[in-house]
Amino acid sequence: MASKGMITAQTLFLSLLLLSFMLHPTSGNEENGNLSDCRVVNAGGCYNKTKALKLKIIAFIAILVASMVGVGLPLFSQSASVLQPDRQLFILVKAFASGVILGTGYMHVLPDSFDCLTSPCLPEQPWKKFPFTTFIAMLSAIVTLMIDSFAMSYHKKYGMGQTAPIQNVELEENRISHSDESKEAVQPYKYGDSVKVDEEAATALLRHRVVAQVLELGIVVHSVIIGLSLGASMNTCTIGPLVAALCFHQLFEGMGLGGCILQAHFGNKMKVIFAFFFAATTPFGILLGLGLSNVYSEDSPTALIVVGVLNASSAGLLNYMALVNLLASDFMGSKLQSDVKLQMWAYVSVLLGAGGMSLMATWA
Repeated sequence: MASKGMITAQTLFLSLLLLSFMLHPTSGNEENGNLSDCRVVNAGGCYNKTKALKLKIIAFIAILVASMVGVGLPLFSQSASVLQPDRQLFILVKAFASGVILGTGYMHVLPDSFDCLTSPCLPEQPWKKFPFTTFIAMLSAIVTLMIDSFAMSYHKKYGMGQTAPIQNVELEENRISHSDESKEAVQPYKYGDSVKVDEEAATALLRHRVVAQVLELGIVVHSVIIGLSLGASMNTCTIGPLVAALCFHQLFEGMGLGGCILQAHFGNKMKVIFAFFFAATTPFGILLGLGLSNVYSEDSPTALIVVGVLNASSAGLLNYMALVNLLASDFMGSKLQSDVKLQMWAYVSVLLGAGGMSLMATWA
């Protein structure tokens, strides 16, 4: 199934990331002797290994809790009628979380990639001669579109007939929840109309599932990188503000992902898997950084290139997902198009979410 394939892809990304850092973790001076002066000098009073370890333990617990709360809130609040996917409050919260995801891509992940791929630790040729960050982000957005499109085409061609019996309950829930948009959904209709409604509901359901899977992949990649950088850092002056920013980031990014998972109507097992991968990846990155702190150098050419490329790829994916599959999908949908007042409040929510993440860029 596509869900299992996406989880396998996430595991492959994590394995490749770990392998890349372990192959040549401190090879910068051996590869380019003239780059030895690019190393970051430890800030005197801020470099404290013992205090940094305590802060990382606090960060591990705080980020794990924030991630679990963020992704779990939409899933566990579905029993409250006011937080159902078709309710106004849910739409506003999802718009805020989508703004957070958009702000993460543009204000955090993309600038980090620029810093890595334009570092003085990298040789002049080719890294200073070509804008690799924006090029990779552009390719990532196109590849995300391809995955999005091909996944939908595949499911429509091969999966619709096989999954229709399993989705009967979900389709019925979908009809009832959209009763305010279409009176035909709760009135008697002919067999032909029933098939048409079922096909439309099944297509919408598959769309939500593909969106949740692709969004999870992008979040997992950059979350591991963030955790790795935090776990390997010994600078106590930056760890504290970074933890606060990451908790805010994980809380609301998790709410955005949780909303997508809820709309996808996954089974309980798949919901747990998605929530686990989201909640565990940044803490896993912190542990990975702690384990590699003695051999990993964030200024080595190998580390800079791997982190820069993955950040650029993640930024392109997150920006595409936030703009196309989350914001455009909701704002062009019938719910917001038919209610101008709700649409305006949703725009305010997006600006607050993106603005909050932009403000966080001051500290992290």
